[in-house]
Amino acid sequence: MKIARLHSSRPLPSNLITELRARLEESEATLRAIRNGGVDALVVAGQRGPKVFTLEGEEHSYRVLIESMNEGALMLSPGALILYANRRFSRMIGHPLSRVLGGSFHRFLSDADQEALERILKRGARPMSTLQVHLHAADDSQVPTQVSVHRLPTSGSGSAAFSMVVTDMTEARRSERTLRRLSHSLLQAQESDRRRLALELHDRAAQSLGTLLIRLRMLAKSLPARARSLRGEVFAIGDLVSSTAEIVESISRNLRPSVLEILGLLPALRAASAGFAKRTGIAATLVCSRAPTRLSAEAELVLYRILEEALQNVKLHAGASNVVARLRQRGGAVVLSIRDDGIGFDSDRDSPPGKGTGLIGLRERAACVGGTLEIRSSHGAGTEVTARIPLSPVAHHRP
Repeated sequence: MKIARLHSSRPLPSNLITELRARLEESEATLRAIRNGGVDALVVAGQRGPKVFTLEGEEHSYRVLIESMNEGALMLSPGALILYANRRFSRMIGHPLSRVLGGSFHRFLSDADQEALERILKRGARPMSTLQVHLHAADDSQVPTQVSVHRLPTSGSGSAAFSMVVTDMTEARRSERTLRRLSHSLLQAQESDRRRLALELHDRAAQSLGTLLIRLRMLAKSLPARARSLRGEVFAIGDLVSSTAEIVESISRNLRPSVLEILGLLPALRAASAGFAKRTGIAATLVCSRAPTRLSAEAELVLYRILEEALQNVKLHAGASNVVARLRQRGGAVVLSIRDDGIGFDSDRDSPPGKGTGLIGLRERAACVGGTLEIRSSHGAGTEVTARIPLSPVAHHRP
């Protein structure tokens, strides 16, 4: 902080004009410094000792605001030189402010991030852009950040400067990883509950219904011929028990796809497509030249659930007459795409009608095995859901 010292005026002998002139020049220099913003405070000597006067100029409140921000604030030249940086940014990267100012912002970025930033600085059409980058800190750690770059109005020289706000995303990334682990645990618990419930339905409810059906048929046969109406009623009850047993068995299969565990992914997907077409009357086709290899049991279950949920969404919302699912292997990933010829929606602006929560669940399922889920759609042109799941180095054996 620059401090200018003024002396209180005292009566001076007329013969000391030279000293008076020197003090006048000093006062004029101080005034020029005040106008230029180079003086933050004045110390004035008086009879009761020196007094300090703080100067709060036009930009003082803005400097206080920027220094109190929880984000890093910078100003860059067109060549990415740091013209200004607040203390929050210097703490973020672990370098003293004196080593930050005047240096290139590129030294804190990887080669790929440098190229991305250069494209933003050279692009004149957009006044503001955001970028996700990792900053190299002084302790060799990587700080995940979100950078917002704003193009400032050009100066008289025609060179545009850029303001930049840097947000530390470390806590956000940590929270995201925690939520993802919780989501994975919840999905695993859900599958475990499904398996347990399926076994209960199959081993207890379905078997009990089967035993009841056998005894009803035996009872019907033991009835005398004259009890024809009663026998017919018993057979009708038997048919109702039989259809109920089929429903219970179907629920059990949906909860725990045994065909997936016994026969593998491709037969399970074919069975799901055929079952969907039979239940809904919507044509469903699975296209696959050869079964992918090296998928873990968990990844196969994820792909099965994605097809299952996508077909359910087609039934409820798409208004489609045809669905085509394609399973293929591309490089180091297995790709499953499900496309319908339904009404579609604007995927750039709208959420899928009635599908938001379900699709969040599908994305989380894919993320749990390192995969991604993408949705493409437009009004009147149907919807395509594409899941990409990386191949496992070594497939896990099913339990």
